[in-house]
Amino acid sequence: MTTTPVRVRIAPSPTGYLHVGTARTAVFNWLFARHSGGKFLVRIEDTDAERSKPELIEPILSALTWLGLDWDEEILYQSRRMHLYAESAKKILDTPYGYRCFCSTQQLDEDRKLAQAEKRAPKYNRRCLALSPDEVKRRVDAGEKFVIRLRVPDGDITFDDMVAGAITVKSADIEDLVLARADGSATYNLAVVVDDHTMGVTHIMRGNDHITNTFKQIYLYRALGWDLPKFGHVPLILRPDKKKVSKRLGDKDVNQYEIEGILPEAMLNYLCLLGWSSKTDQEIFLREELVKLFTTENLNASNAVFDEEKLISFNKSHIMRKPDGELADLVAPYFVSAGIVSQEELTKSRDYFVRVVSALKERVRRLSDFVRLGVYFYQFNGTYDAEAEKKQFTPDKAELLRLLADRYEQLPVFTKEAAERCLNALAEERGLSKGALIHPARLAASGMSVGPGLYDMLDILTLPVVVSRLRSAADYIDGRRV
Repeated sequence: MTTTPVRVRIAPSPTGYLHVGTARTAVFNWLFARHSGGKFLVRIEDTDAERSKPELIEPILSALTWLGLDWDEEILYQSRRMHLYAESAKKILDTPYGYRCFCSTQQLDEDRKLAQAEKRAPKYNRRCLALSPDEVKRRVDAGEKFVIRLRVPDGDITFDDMVAGAITVKSADIEDLVLARADGSATYNLAVVVDDHTMGVTHIMRGNDHITNTFKQIYLYRALGWDLPKFGHVPLILRPDKKKVSKRLGDKDVNQYEIEGILPEAMLNYLCLLGWSSKTDQEIFLREELVKLFTTENLNASNAVFDEEKLISFNKSHIMRKPDGELADLVAPYFVSAGIVSQEELTKSRDYFVRVVSALKERVRRLSDFVRLGVYFYQFNGTYDAEAEKKQFTPDKAELLRLLADRYEQLPVFTKEAAERCLNALAEERGLSKGALIHPARLAASGMSVGPGLYDMLDILTLPVVVSRLRSAADYIDGRRV
């Protein structure tokens, strides 16, 4: 018994950037293709000349690439396939399912208003379906504009959804849909069906807001005599206010998350769990694990809320999993773009930078946090955290910081262990707690009240830098009293 290889697609429209809803659908399709050994395809739905923006295509593809959703065949652009849609519309016109509709926009508006006044569904009344062939020919020959409609057959229609199971709708609730406009251009549903068929798509996974379109598309498949793919409608991703995630509502472009320092592995991991479950307690997965585990049977029909704090938590977990060297390579561009250090300097002092990243990784949640928390390893302008300064830089700390600097200079070898012993000894001599020296020393060396372990930080900075900053802080404290 042979099984048709799985072929799935994602079909973004360049009317806006890629938001997390479309990205999650792409993730599901990509994982399904990779799990089953099938193909993942990309189609750009750019037939809407008024709303489509060619300059948005590259950011959309860039976001897919960042997520690691590599596609297997050449990208298909709908705008280059208009002739195929026209041929299919004409083919349907030659069947009992297709007919020409000459109704004007004004006539349709009047019919709609009448239906609403009579509390009926505003559905096309099939006025032109009753026209005789001779009347149709006469009006066409006279140059009257018309659209091509599909006559919806009588009776109920049911399809077996991969997520929700059997879904049924009454044909009477679906109006005869327009396939081709008066200018000959194809409507969304016709173009999608033609493309999915000619691309050999076997499974269509998309948001459940497309269920109504699915019924219309099934009619089109039947009218054209084509086999149906399998359909699966995944739950919508909602904002915290329970509104659908949407580029029209200004929800973030996926590329923005990359700029903010989210790892693609974390985004893919989090998006996958919005509507799918591994049926285990595990939440953090590597890409390879998700490919191995992903099946459509574990998709669920409940809408999911996109929680950015949860995503950041996933991101922290994935950061902690990264080897220090690999993480340093990912963090380096953030330091360079912030003007903290040049790429050349980072390359020359790579071992130092890897140590910086290793020391900071437990404190960060985003890759961009490394810059904020680690700038003092490269630049320090003697500015201190205002709240910490009030608490830690009391007048008596100036003498202590100078003494600590002197003791450090007298060490035969400056290591983190030696730095700790030296500070502990000084605290004991003065009858102070260790914290009474640790906190002002940290602030003096970094300008911050938080960071990696103090002695790891001092060891990375090196003795000359540490001594200089301790004495500068002491001078700063004294200067405030003048």
